[in-house]
Amino acid sequence: MPSAGDTRTPERISEAGAPRGNPFGARFVAPLYLGASLNPANSSIIATALVAIAAALHIPVGDTAILISSLYLTSALAQPAAGRLAEEFGPRRIFVAGITLVLVAGIVGSLAHSLTVLIVARVLIGAGTSAGYPAAMLLIRRRAEQAGHAAPPREVLGGLSITGAATVAVGPAIGGLLIGGAGWRAAFWINIPVAAVALFLALAGIARDPDPVRFGSPRALASRIDLLGMLGFGGSLTALMIFLDALPRLDWPALAAALVLAAALAGWELRAAQPFLDVRLLVANGALTRTYLRNGLTLMGTYVILYGLTQWLEVARGLSAYQAGLMLMPMGVLTALAARVVSRRAAVRWPLIACAVLLLVGAMATLFVGSGTPIAAVICVTAVFGLTSGAGTVANQTVLYQEAPAAALGTASGLLRTFGYIGSIASAAITGTAFHRGVSDSGLHSIAWVLVAISALVLVMTVLDRQLTRADLHHTDQPPAGARNPGPAPSTEPTRTEPTRTELPRTESRSAVMTTGTHTTPALDPARTALLLMDFQPVVLGAVPDPQGVLARAGEALAWARAHGAHVVFVRVALAEKDAAAVPAHNKTFSQAVAAGYLTDGTAATAVHESLKAEEDDLTVRKTRISAFASDTDLRAELRARNVDALVLAGLSTSGVVLTTLRQAADEDYRLFLLADATADPDPEVHRVLMEKVFPHQAEIISTADLAALSTAAQ
Repeated sequence: MPSAGDTRTPERISEAGAPRGNPFGARFVAPLYLGASLNPANSSIIATALVAIAAALHIPVGDTAILISSLYLTSALAQPAAGRLAEEFGPRRIFVAGITLVLVAGIVGSLAHSLTVLIVARVLIGAGTSAGYPAAMLLIRRRAEQAGHAAPPREVLGGLSITGAATVAVGPAIGGLLIGGAGWRAAFWINIPVAAVALFLALAGIARDPDPVRFGSPRALASRIDLLGMLGFGGSLTALMIFLDALPRLDWPALAAALVLAAALAGWELRAAQPFLDVRLLVANGALTRTYLRNGLTLMGTYVILYGLTQWLEVARGLSAYQAGLMLMPMGVLTALAARVVSRRAAVRWPLIACAVLLLVGAMATLFVGSGTPIAAVICVTAVFGLTSGAGTVANQTVLYQEAPAAALGTASGLLRTFGYIGSIASAAITGTAFHRGVSDSGLHSIAWVLVAISALVLVMTVLDRQLTRADLHHTDQPPAGARNPGPAPSTEPTRTEPTRTELPRTESRSAVMTTGTHTTPALDPARTALLLMDFQPVVLGAVPDPQGVLARAGEALAWARAHGAHVVFVRVALAEKDAAAVPAHNKTFSQAVAAGYLTDGTAATAVHESLKAEEDDLTVRKTRISAFASDTDLRAELRARNVDALVLAGLSTSGVVLTTLRQAADEDYRLFLLADATADPDPEVHRVLMEKVFPHQAEIISTADLAALSTAAQ
C-alpha cells in the first residue's frame, strides 16, 4: 500500500476493485448467467414432469399444479427479500447461499416419495433460485462502479435477460428429453450438477464481498433488514395471489386481506428506519414505479398469450402438448434475439415504445385468429410477442439499473421480478376467466380484447414518460460495458506515471489511496470519519431542483455510514426565540428568515427530513447561521472526542452550508470528501462552478457510489 507521501500512480486493484482490461469477462459473468437461469429453468422443466409425478405418487394430475404455484409464490416473495439480504450481507455471499440451497433442494426432490416432500423441495428451489437475479444485479453494479463506468453495462444486463429467455425457450424441450429418458426425478436431480458448476464458478470468478458480516443483536438485525416489512409484504402478496388464482370466482376475504395487509404494510414502512419497501421512494421516484408497472403489464400480456394460446392450440386445434410447445419455440428464440439487439443500444425509450406498439399489434392480430387460421399465421402472431418480451425485459431492466438507488438495487431488482410474477399469475387468472366455460375461439378473442387494453395502457405510459427521454440523453454518450472510460487521447490509452486531472472522478484510480494532482491522500477509515448531512429539511428541500433525487442519495450515504461504522452528524438550521431576537437587521439572509418566520425551531419545516432517521449514537446539531460550526453544539469538540479526522459532506445548498462548512473545515485541517450527487443548490450554474472550479482545491469530489470502495481500501 502506498504511503501518504507516495506520488506513484496506484496499482489497479484486481477482483476487489477495478479490474484490468474487460471488467465483465467470462470468468465474472458466467456464474451470474448460470445462477440467474436456474429460476426460469425450474419454472419450465417441471411442466413436462407433472403427469409422470401424478402417476408415480398415485394422485390426480390436478393436485400436482401446486408444484408450479409454490415455486411462483416463493419466488415472488423471495426475490426482493434476497435482494435486501444481498445489500445487507453482500451479494456474493447471498448468491453462493442461494446456489447452495438449490443444490440441497435438488437432493431433497430427487429422493422424495410424497407430494409434501416435493412441495418442500420446490419451495427451497424457489428461495434459492431467487437469490440469483438480484445478487447478480448488485454484483454487476459493484463491478461497473469499480471500473469507473457511469453508464449501465448494457450487454451484460442484456445477457441476464437473454439467458432467461433462452432457458424458457428450450426448457420444455430439455425437460421432455430428461423426463422421457430418466423419469420425473430428473426434473429435480438436474439441479445438482448445474448448481455444483455454478457454485464452483462463483467461488472462482466472483471476488469476495469486501465488508465483514455484521449481525449484531437479533433485534438490531431484524430492524436493519426490516423483517416485519418483509413479512407484511409476503402476507399481502400471498393474499393477492390467492384472490387472483381463484378467478373467475371472487374470493372477497382474500382480496380484503390483501388490501388490509397492504395498508398496514404502507403504514409500517413509512415509519421504518430502513424500510424493505421504500414507499416514499416509490412515490417520489415516478420513473422507478412506472418501470415496475410497465414491466408487469408487458409480461402479463406476453404470458396471456403463452398460457391462453397454448390451451387453445391443444383443445381447439387438437395439437398435443409437445406440438404446442414446439409452436412456441420461435417465440422464445425471438425473445432472446430481441433482447440481444436491444442490449447493444444505449437508448431505452424507443425500444420500449416499439415494445408497446408490437404488443398492441399482436393483440389486434389475435382478434383474427380462429380455428381455420393457418398454423404458420399463428406462429407469426406468437413471434410478435417474442419480440415484445425480449425488447421490453431488457429495456425495463436498464431503466431500473439507472433509476434505482445504488444501495437498494438488490431489493429494487427483486421487486422488478416480483411484478413479473404478479403479471404471470394475473395472466393465468385472465385465461382461466376467458376459458371457464370451455376453450373456444370466442374465449381467445376475449383474451385478445383484454390484451388490447393492456397494450394501449403500456403504450400511453411509455410515450408520456419524459424521464425516459432524459435518461437517454444522459447515457447515450457513455462507454459500453467492457470499454475503458475515454481519456484525452483520441485512440489509444498512453502509459503514464502520473495521474491526470481527467482521472479524478474515476473510482478505478482509487485503491488504498486517492490521487489528486501530485499528492496522495489515504482512503477513508470509517472509524475516524464523520458523515455530515446538512440542512436536509423541508424548508430547504423545496428550493432545490430534484429534491427527492438528492434526498435519495443522502439516504444512500447514510446507509453506507451505518453499514461501515462511520459517525453520523445531522445538521439543521432552526432559530429559537432568543436566536431570532439576536439576529441583527443588517444580516440579510437571517433577518429575512426571521421576518418570514420560516426557520422557527420546533416546526415540521425545520426538522430533519423524516426519511433520514437518527439513531442513538448520532449527533444532531442545530445551527443558527449558515456554517455547521455555528451551532448550539460545539461541533469541533464533538468531532475531536470521536477521534474524527475526515469529513464526508452532503448538504443543501451548495453555495450556503456546503461552501461555508467546507471552507472552515479545510482551515481546520480535516480531510474532506464532498458528495457531489448528494449536494444541490437552487442555482444549478452556481452548483456547477463551485463543484468544478472551487471545491476541488479543498476536498475530494466523489459520489455516494464511491464510498464503499474508499472505505474498503482503508481496511
